[in-house]
Amino acid sequence: MKGLLVIDMLKDFLAEGGALFCGKESRKIIPFVREKIKEAHQAGQLVIYICDSHQGDDLEFKLFPKHCLEGTDGANIIKELEVLDGDVLIKKRRYSGFFETDLDKVLKEHQIEEVGVVGVCTSICVMDTVGDLRSRDYKVIVYREGVADFDPEAHQFALERMEKIYGAKVL
Repeated sequence: MKGLLVIDMLKDFLAEGGALFCGKESRKIIPFVREKIKEAHQAGQLVIYICDSHQGDDLEFKLFPKHCLEGTDGANIIKELEVLDGDVLIKKRRYSGFFETDLDKVLKEHQIEEVGVVGVCTSICVMDTVGDLRSRDYKVIVYREGVADFDPEAHQFALERMEKIYGAKVL
């Protein structure tokens, strides 16, 4: 069975003026991500939204500005994407979608063996989640047109690392 992970497609990352806006280039992935979600739904695949969610005193804010504070609009999925009944939302408080979440349990319950990945930021949350997927022996496809980063060099490095080191397919 296949599934789709939609990582951090949240207002604080993708809306101009968002607390940790990934830049205008990042917005270009939205139509592709929307299409991948539509394809997954039509194929009867599970769509899982991985959503950054922090408390105000989170230690991550020593490295990054405050963002995706639980209960704020910035922590919401962007309006261009529609979450349907049956989709799964998983809140995370660190880079990997697996850290202290039920992601592995959800994937196993739905007998997911292959995971497509889209979202932001390629060099942080996408790469760390993909690394953890591969460490658990899931087949992974990272859609190049569906990931973005505020740092073009880090974006390219992450794509290469996910493919060459983790063994993910980057299409």
